[in-house]
Amino acid sequence: MAKPKLSFYDVKTKKKFETDNYKVVERKGRFFAVAKSPTGTHECWRVLSKDQAAKLK
Repeated sequence: MAKPKLSFYDVKTKKKFETDNYKVVERKGRFFAVAKSPTGTHECWRVLSKDQAAKLK
């Protein structure tokens, strides 16, 4: 089953992008989707709800 595309905001380039190439990470009880920036080597993080994280894992 393919992952759904999520929208991310790249703070360094100030642009939005969509990708289905991301991983779900938990930090201190909060869930995040982490994707590589399409224009650089940095990562872009997006906050997820617990329900979203459960569906995407």
